[in-house]
Amino acid sequence: MIILRLVFLSLLNRRTVAALTVFAVTISVTLFLSVEKIRTGARDGFANTISGTDVIVGARTGSLQLLMYSVFHIGNATNNITWKSYQHIQDRPETKWAVPISLGDSHKGFRVLGTHTDFFDRFRYARKRMLTFQQGRPFDQVLDVVLGADVAKTLNYGIGDSIVISHGLGKVSFASHDNMPFRVVGILLPTGTPVDQTLLVPLEGIEAIHIGWGRGVRSGQKGVGPQDLENADLQPKAITAALVGLTSKMKVFQFQRSVNEYLGEPLMAILPGVALQELWTLMGTAEKALVIISLFVVVAGLLGMLTMILSGLNERRREMAILRSVGARPMHIIALFVVEATLLAFVGACLGVVATIIGISLVAPMIEAQYGVYLTVSPPGLKEGLIVAAVSASGSIVGLWPALRAYRLSVADGMIVRI
Repeated sequence: MIILRLVFLSLLNRRTVAALTVFAVTISVTLFLSVEKIRTGARDGFANTISGTDVIVGARTGSLQLLMYSVFHIGNATNNITWKSYQHIQDRPETKWAVPISLGDSHKGFRVLGTHTDFFDRFRYARKRMLTFQQGRPFDQVLDVVLGADVAKTLNYGIGDSIVISHGLGKVSFASHDNMPFRVVGILLPTGTPVDQTLLVPLEGIEAIHIGWGRGVRSGQKGVGPQDLENADLQPKAITAALVGLTSKMKVFQFQRSVNEYLGEPLMAILPGVALQELWTLMGTAEKALVIISLFVVVAGLLGMLTMILSGLNERRREMAILRSVGARPMHIIALFVVEATLLAFVGACLGVVATIIGISLVAPMIEAQYGVYLTVSPPGLKEGLIVAAVSASGSIVGLWPALRAYRLSVADGMIVRI
């Protein structure tokens, strides 16, 4: 108790330096935990984005590229696949169900996905959870649109609102399909996946808005509107990709090989889980680099604490000499410095945990809206406890050096007044 009282009084006397030391440790621990949270959140978010889909089929390209644009809506397809090829895939004996998706248009920076109503029944995320409607219903008319949760929240849309889709993927477009406005009929509950940032429309709606368009510009039939769709041919000519479920998991590789060898056009079938594993293998080096960098930041914080203690050691020589002159043993002096360093590291680490939770709570909505990565905010657990313990133990080790130096200072040397 005497040592703790001496530590408290000493730190109170040097409160500015102590506060800066705690702040340095807090920043380093916060950065380390934040990197870990974002890293694990990104991995879990990617892994939970799609579930229950056995195979994804698209134009022949890299497996990662097909996964990224079809599931995560990142990047663009190198080519489309014809409707005839999709029907061939749908009619194969191994196929239990197939859901087409068509990408290429947007609304105020949010992707538009053309698909069938089966998408709402077949798409699964986070261990086979189904899409659920917050308001409204699935589309059943050509110009109906269902909004992801982030789209509705960001743009403040509600049921019955009118939406104009733009050609291309930019936030600002000079080629809008303003002759074919869509009507909001449903809003989905948040999923923590790219669906939250997507507008879902019927495939026939994608065909309708492109009537009279060619090569990204309106080439004719400028007067075409919703009233002209009754007799229009809205059969899709091509789609971007297809999500496929098979009758048996045992037939996955047989189906994949048959699609890859399809003679009608160059197609590619990938297994989402395998492609994700390939993605993490490629990102493994970057993940390790992030962890190492964040660890070095923690080490830098502890070294900063060591520097501050050592820099103030000369000013505390009289304090140490007085303590020894009144009977303090060498172990008392060592304990004083070790306990002080441990306490500073412990307080800094605890504040770092609290700062991380608060910071993640504040930035999680922005990261989710911008990148579709859902970061969970949870109370401190075993992992955070181990980090606090490790930082505190490191603080004890760091405190040994100045403690031993203080021990070696003689009483006479400490009592000398230098002018």
